[in-house]
Amino acid sequence: MALEIMKIVVGATTTTTLEPTLTRLFYQVPANTNGPTTLTIDAADFMGDDGNTITELPTLDANNAYYNVYINGVMQMADLSVYTPGATGVGSLAITVPNGQSISMNTVVVLEIASFAPVSTTVITG
Repeated sequence: MALEIMKIVVGATTTTTLEPTLTRLFYQVPANTNGPTTLTIDAADFMGDDGNTITELPTLDANNAYYNVYINGVMQMADLSVYTPGATGVGSLAITVPNGQSISMNTVVVLEIASFAPVSTTVITG
């Protein structure tokens, strides 16, 4: 009898869906901020979509989350801000205001956080 390679023959189908969670946080600048400086906004200084003060900025999964910063409705360049997750006193958003630039009093800063929770299901047949 000749030798044969034995194999398991299996079919599988995997379906992956992304379930995004969007968080929008708002802050109104209390005074003119003239550069060069850094405007640091503590977690507790943000207000959520429901109008309530928040107490913590969420952790961002390196592969499944990102944030955007808008000043007066205009998205800002990524290198102008540093996001630090955490509770009051730890969590913050630091915005670099370059020399010759300013953020006026009562300007609205919006922090938008997008997180994705991929869910995969596999059906094995055969």
